[in-house]
Amino acid sequence: MTVGEMLVATVPMARTLNLEFLETTPERAVVRLPDQAEYHNHVGGPHAGAMFTLAESASGAIVIAAFGDQMSRAVPLAVKAEIGYKKLAMGEVTATATLGRPIADVVAQLDAGERPEFPVAIEIQRADGAVTGEMTVVWTLRPNS
Repeated sequence: MTVGEMLVATVPMARTLNLEFLETTPERAVVRLPDQAEYHNHVGGPHAGAMFTLAESASGAIVIAAFGDQMSRAVPLAVKAEIGYKKLAMGEVTATATLGRPIADVVAQLDAGERPEFPVAIEIQRADGAVTGEMTVVWTLRPNS
């Protein structure tokens, strides 16, 4: 099962938008929201809520790719998120997520019995490459016991 398939299987909300997981590695996740009229806003582009879900899903994909081997002992949870809408988004949009801390540092904190937090930065772009939004999601790995 790919990271995208795993995310869609375990997070039903991500399934509703027909997201396309283009790349999912521990270094980068790229997810596309196709242009779908049922998710448009009042000006004909993707709704802000759909773009938030796109970006949050990209952040979740990189978390699974980076920390999938830790899932037997910790559950990933989003702690907080902040998004800024920069330009009008029209048509399909793509979210690119990058991890804000080295994986080894996060795992070391988990090994030490701590509950690590780490940021994931996401950039949302139109097909022409213009950045329409930026988001940061802070994640934690909550130990199972």
